[in-house]
Amino acid sequence: MEVLRFAMHYGLHFLLPGMIAWFFFREYWQKAWIILLLTMLIDLDHLLTNPVFDPNRCSINFHPLHGYIAGFGYLILLFFEKTRIIGIGLVLHLLTDAIDCLWL
Repeated sequence: MEVLRFAMHYGLHFLLPGMIAWFFFREYWQKAWIILLLTMLIDLDHLLTNPVFDPNRCSINFHPLHGYIAGFGYLILLFFEKTRIIGIGLVLHLLTDAIDCLWL
C-alpha cells in the first residue's frame, strides 16, 4: 500500500504537471512544465520542521506555504494570465498533498 501511495503522490507531482502542460499549453509545453515543476519549491517550508520528512504527517495547514491562507492566495493567481501557470502548479501541489493526507 505504501508503494501505491508513493507512486501516486510523486506521479501527481511530476507526471500530471507534464500532462497539463502538454494538453493546455502545447505551444510552449516544455517551459510550462518547468514552471509547474518549479512550483514545488513551496516544499522548502518543510525545512522549518523537525523531522524535515515524516511520511505520516499531513502537510496541509502544517507547513506555512501549505496552509489555507496560502492556498487562497494561490487561487487568486489563477485569475491573472501572467500568473496562471504558477497558480495552477501551486493549487495542483496542494491538491496532491491533500490527497496524500487521505491515506493517513
